[in-house]
Amino acid sequence: MPLVSTVDDQQWETWDDPVRGCLRWCLLDDGTDPSPDAVTTGVFELAADGWLGRHRHAAPELYYVLDGQAVVTLDGTAETVGPGTLVRLPADVEHTVRTLDGPARVLFVFPTSAFGDVVYRFSEDAAG
Repeated sequence: MPLVSTVDDQQWETWDDPVRGCLRWCLLDDGTDPSPDAVTTGVFELAADGWLGRHRHAAPELYYVLDGQAVVTLDGTAETVGPGTLVRLPADVEHTVRTLDGPARVLFVFPTSAFGDVVYRFSEDAAG
């Protein structure tokens, strides 16, 4: 991966289904470069009615809200977040995100050696 990258340089993936949610996301760094330490970093965007389905994964994760307002639910407890908010997601904690009053953009970070190491386990009734 290059030392400098932007979301404009990335390929975006779109999810629009009743389990994973309705959002688009891209990776800024896939974690495969071992120097200095591997992290996986990306951005997800939620449209005005967007959401990320209820899920969990073994890796801990950080969210940093760049734009917009959203509701993050961690193990059933909902918290409203906005620009400048950091959300720490411990390993294996069920979580979901949905927008609040318009679109939102969130930076996510996993301390993993590759994005492929993150196994998303979605709840069958994942709709947020």
